[in-house]
Amino acid sequence: MDLLARREHSRLELYQKLKQKKFEPNIINTELDKLSNEGLQSDERFAEAFLRSRIDKGKGPNIILSELLQRGVDELLVSNVLESISEGQWCEVAYETMNKKLGNESELDYDKQLKLMKFLNNRGFTRSQIERAKNLLSEKSTARSNENE
Repeated sequence: MDLLARREHSRLELYQKLKQKKFEPNIINTELDKLSNEGLQSDERFAEAFLRSRIDKGKGPNIILSELLQRGVDELLVSNVLESISEGQWCEVAYETMNKKLGNESELDYDKQLKLMKFLNNRGFTRSQIERAKNLLSEKSTARSNENE
C-alpha cells in the first residue's frame, strides 16, 4: 500500500517491487488482484497519469508508447490512452517543446532546424508532428517579425 500512496504504479511494477522484497509470486498475484478489485491499483489510471506526466516533460507518443509497454501495460490499453490525445494536441506539444528548446533564439537556420527535428524525433514525435510543429514555429516567427516592423 505504501508504494501506491506515492504515485500510480502498473501491475508489473508492483509485482517486480514486491518480488525484490522476497514475497512469493502466488501471494503477490493474490494481493495485486485484491488491490485491483478494490480499485486501488489500475493500469488504466496508471497509464493516464503516466501520459500526462510525460507530455508535461515534452515527450511524444512513440516514446510514451515504448515506456508504457516496458512497464507492462496492455498494448490495447496503451493504444486507447494515446488516442485520447488528438494529432493536433501532439503537434502543439511538439511545438511547445521545440519553442522551449529554442529559448530566445529567433533565427532558425537550416542547421538549427535539423537539430530541432532530430531532438523532437528523439523525444518520440512522428515526422508529421515534427513538420507541423516546425511550420507552426515558422508561422509564429514570421508573425512576430511582421509585428516588429
